[in-house]
Amino acid sequence: MPRIAGVNIPNEKRIVIALTYIYGVGPITAEKVLKSLNISPDIRAKDLPEEQVNILRAKIEKECKVEGNLRREVLSHIKRLKEIRSYRGVRHYRGLPCRGQKTKTNSRTVRGNVRKTLGSGRTKAQKT
Repeated sequence: MPRIAGVNIPNEKRIVIALTYIYGVGPITAEKVLKSLNISPDIRAKDLPEEQVNILRAKIEKECKVEGNLRREVLSHIKRLKEIRSYRGVRHYRGLPCRGQKTKTNSRTVRGNVRKTLGSGRTKAQKT
């Protein structure tokens, strides 16, 4: 199981898909990196020779912001938004969506799965 940028890459997947398991590497970036190194995107991760794995590891860690560095940068951006009390920062602070989604019917996991629906308003008569 190859290990790139501190992440174990799955053996059975094509290398172009397996690289997307690294935080910060999407399908487009994976294709660009493989194309620049002349590695076939159809080869399985387990079939990749060790020297190509080392070259791939060096290229990704040198050219792309991945894993720890990227996570730290994103968290610092969110922290800055919270400190200046911008709208997006307040939404992050409260744990609500900050990109314009409606919250009346969605964002159940944030607000709690409370479904307040009304019936007819009448109480049911008791049988005696």
